[in-house]
Amino acid sequence: SPSALAVIPDEAALPTLRTLMLAGEALPPALAARWSTRVPRLLNAYGPTEATVCATISAPLAGEGSVVPIGGPVANVRTYVLDPWGEPAPVGVPGELHVGGVGVARGYLGRPELTAEKFVPDAFGGESGARLYRTGDRVRWLPSGELEFLGRSDGQVKLRGFRIETGEVEAALLAQEGVQEAVVTVRVDVAGQKRLVAYVVPREGVELSTAELKTGLRAGLPEHMVPGALLVLERLPLNVNGKVDREALPAPEPATDAEYVAPRTATEGALAAIWAEVLETGRVGVEDDFFELGGHSLLATRVISRLREELGVEVPLRALFEAPTVAELATHIDALRGDAEPDSERSASTHIPRRGGSGPAPLSFAQQRLWFIHQLDPASSAYNMPHALRLRGALDVAALRRALTELVRRHEAVRTALVEHGGEAMQVVLPAGPVPFPVLDLSGLSGEARHAEALRRVTEEGGRPFDLTRGPLLRALLVRLDGAEWVLSFTMHHVVSDGWSMGVLVREIAALYGACSHGLESPLPDLPLQYADFAAWQRDWLAGERLEEQLRYWRDRLDGAPPRLELPADYPRRQELGATETGQPFVIPAETTRALRELGQREGATLFMTLLAAWQTLLGRWAGQDDVVVGTPIANRTRAELEGLIGFFVNTLVLRADLSDDPDFRELLRRVRETTLGAFAHQDLPFERLVEELAPERSLTHNPLFQVMFALQNMEMGPLELGDVEMESLGPADAGAKFDVGVTLWESGDRILGRIDYRTDLFERSTVERMAEHFRRLLEDAVARSDRRVSELRLVGPAEELRLLAEWNPPRAPREVRLVPRLFAEQAACT
Repeated sequence: SPSALAVIPDEAALPTLRTLMLAGEALPPALAARWSTRVPRLLNAYGPTEATVCATISAPLAGEGSVVPIGGPVANVRTYVLDPWGEPAPVGVPGELHVGGVGVARGYLGRPELTAEKFVPDAFGGESGARLYRTGDRVRWLPSGELEFLGRSDGQVKLRGFRIETGEVEAALLAQEGVQEAVVTVRVDVAGQKRLVAYVVPREGVELSTAELKTGLRAGLPEHMVPGALLVLERLPLNVNGKVDREALPAPEPATDAEYVAPRTATEGALAAIWAEVLETGRVGVEDDFFELGGHSLLATRVISRLREELGVEVPLRALFEAPTVAELATHIDALRGDAEPDSERSASTHIPRRGGSGPAPLSFAQQRLWFIHQLDPASSAYNMPHALRLRGALDVAALRRALTELVRRHEAVRTALVEHGGEAMQVVLPAGPVPFPVLDLSGLSGEARHAEALRRVTEEGGRPFDLTRGPLLRALLVRLDGAEWVLSFTMHHVVSDGWSMGVLVREIAALYGACSHGLESPLPDLPLQYADFAAWQRDWLAGERLEEQLRYWRDRLDGAPPRLELPADYPRRQELGATETGQPFVIPAETTRALRELGQREGATLFMTLLAAWQTLLGRWAGQDDVVVGTPIANRTRAELEGLIGFFVNTLVLRADLSDDPDFRELLRRVRETTLGAFAHQDLPFERLVEELAPERSLTHNPLFQVMFALQNMEMGPLELGDVEMESLGPADAGAKFDVGVTLWESGDRILGRIDYRTDLFERSTVERMAEHFRRLLEDAVARSDRRVSELRLVGPAEELRLLAEWNPPRAPREVRLVPRLFAEQAACT
């Protein structure tokens, strides 16, 4: 194994060794480089016990580069890199390695459930009865046709809200000068806090400085991936198989007092506790920076909500950006309290009250708009919200059914109907009871047909319209693929749900299933209120001076804004909104993502603000406008009691960017930061009320106020289980674009995944593909040259530039030179 090889000294004489093959664990590039010069043929192999002995083997390694492949399949072995849906992943895209062929074992002795989970039918080999072993290892195809090992699927950890690949941190350590071996793991310290811990072994004769190693790591990794503790060992402990024995690694010493400054006042103590809860971390010191701990705009909103609830003080969201440490924000809060009048109502309860009675309740402002849209086209499914989960393991269907019934009982929103009452639309809560929960068994189909049929059924269910006048407005479908694999889909209507609500649903189903499968009562606390309570409160609360203050801000901010963003379309606008399509995917690589975070930190901006600035730059360049308006969804759960509810809370903010005077990108980012903070501070005004107030010219051809959407999704559900059943989110089904163009971005490990939705009656797919590529290139150039004016940032790559400058211009033809008298004579002859 590589760990055993690493302890062999360089001066060891091995004159007769001709071929050396390594396997058992990942081969560090530095170790490969050392030994490739000592033996004629150095091979890297891969082979799990369940697919004996070697499944893949590399070509002889040259010791160059930072990637050590595990090669391709050996004779009579098949390897597939599959995505979460069981489909082949493209070149360069990570997936789970599946191994088939003669070496695959029959299964695990006496463990039929585990056998069914790990040994699955081979849908690609064409051989009847053939099976694949699901290795649980993450790999990707290289352009050379070899595989690169990326680590275990369970090697991904979550700390302080960030997903971290420990293998990437290990690779960064091995790239540091003087490091021979490195292992990174997660340990829980004496305070109960999870910490990233690294263990390194120096090369012979080298003394490693942990401070210098951390400095080196920070040059290439974001702060959240730098280990909190770093231990230098003489050697790594090995087990009997020659692999690193992680259980035998020593525990790090507790953090020193120099690294942690405890709260000194009651305000600092309360703040530290709130940050620890919201960031899902342990001990928080007064010098810790909220955003360096993994905070972002959405979590900042939750902190403000907790401060209102627990300290009775209204802190502007901007204050957290301007005072991002516990000590600084505590000083700001104490100053606010000192300025308050003795009879101030700041400390009074700000909880939303329960509405009286159980009769019809008014619609919220957001519900009222969707009700109006639904009346225009009751058969539309444009506002359906489908979501699918893949389940693996021995599922108790009856327990899952009971869990779903309990969830519907808890949340009145999903058993709500919208009806006409006294001449206006109202919401009526229906009695609790079981919801339809069909179970579809596809285990009798072949592997490929089974997955295709499952996808078709889930897509069909997600697109079936709801009758809003009849509840419940939640549907569920369970599809059995085989004995241990299932797909569970939920579909809710947007009028009673939003993206946050889907996370609430999935987490509660997981908790309720765990109790129901063991015959226990619900472990969830009673809800403090229901969505109808919020709707009634919103109508009363947003009135008078509070409403007028919000309206003043938005009137001033949007005064003189262009009514349309004139993106160059491939087709003319029709008289009504046309067909939509979802969407064009793209990836922002890890290096660019890391640079975007660092640029934002230097400018006091979040990742959302930095990406938004780039997106508005792109739109301005494409449209030839320096006044760019986009919309963005916001969770709008600014009060703690709303965080655990299912309901339609999301609001849409209108964000206007000023690109006049051709600013450099850093200056534009500062402008976008100020705009975003101002919008967040005035997010209580519903978009519907804003449109009503501004009364823009309405047209069936485009949406009012803005036509392009921007969204960054950073509410991860995290790893979930249904008891002993593994549960993996397959994500929301595509619902189509509701605007001319919309970009949605997700943080995924160290990268950002993106998708552009668009109207097919306006744009060709090739145009949107080019837009995605331009956005990616603009981001790369913006972080590399943030002092450049936005008009100078590059959008076009070499291939497109070649087409524009050469291929699309015909070559010059030879031309005869003739004098004017001759040309005159020729023309005279023609006339």
